[in-house]
Amino acid sequence: MRTVLKTSYGNFKLPFHAGFAIKTVAMKSDVLAFIFGLISAASFGTADFCGGFATKRNSVFSVILISQVFGLVLLIVLAVVLRENVPSAETILLGALAGIFGAIGLVALYRGLAIGRMSVVAPVSAVIAAVFPVIVGIFIEGIPTYGHLVGLTLGLCAIWNLAGGGSGTPIHRYELCLPVAAGLAFGLFFIIIDQVSSAAILWPLVAARIVSITMLSSLITIRRDGIKPVMNQLIIIATAGFFDAGGNVLFALATRLGRLDISATLTSLYPAGTVFLAWIVLKERLSLRQWFGVLIGLVALVLIAWT
Repeated sequence: MRTVLKTSYGNFKLPFHAGFAIKTVAMKSDVLAFIFGLISAASFGTADFCGGFATKRNSVFSVILISQVFGLVLLIVLAVVLRENVPSAETILLGALAGIFGAIGLVALYRGLAIGRMSVVAPVSAVIAAVFPVIVGIFIEGIPTYGHLVGLTLGLCAIWNLAGGGSGTPIHRYELCLPVAAGLAFGLFFIIIDQVSSAAILWPLVAARIVSITMLSSLITIRRDGIKPVMNQLIIIATAGFFDAGGNVLFALATRLGRLDISATLTSLYPAGTVFLAWIVLKERLSLRQWFGVLIGLVALVLIAWT
């Protein structure tokens, strides 16, 4: 029996029994969601490292604004080239709301990366950003399987251990304020994007990016900060924008194909990328606790992928 399944990506003809076909597509969706979540984490980690590095010599608002403009261009090009249908006004408005929280999160995160240790700020924000979607995902989509639940718990533990700091010195209170604020904002951003991803992906993200650019432009005008990035750092700022936009798209795809809690936990492993880049480029040392966090994270990935 040839079964035709209609999905957001079109019609799939599968030469199997209907029940087996549905199970096969569901399994492939879980695998794709896992892959998209991991690549999203790598993309966000790279974006945060590039953005944090650029803010050490430039105004945080200027870096975020310029990177957001580059990201907006990428999203519009993808939406036009892939011919995604423009969704309803409600979906666009939700995307705009997500943009407000996204802008708040970026300002808090990049400012924290500029004045604090990357190996502390990025992981702490990720822990907070993952907790919200995990809680909401359990209420919306039900309790996951036992293996997934263990994997989610280990994933949060991995992120927390990564927050041990690269120098082995205690974490100061001032280093926590900005990443906690960033994590709360990013958590709300993830939840909202999950709600709109079933209808559309690119256009809601375009709306979110336009709102964040508008907010940042207003802040720069009020603060009277000039937008004068160092020209030899324009490439790294653009790179931050492209990878941040790509991370958003990949996360939306992951939540469309899989569960919110699992996608958010996988995506929130992005500090591993930031920490490793800080270790390689800036020579920030990784403590034994952070290496232990990496090991726990690998175990969590195996449980999420194979259970």
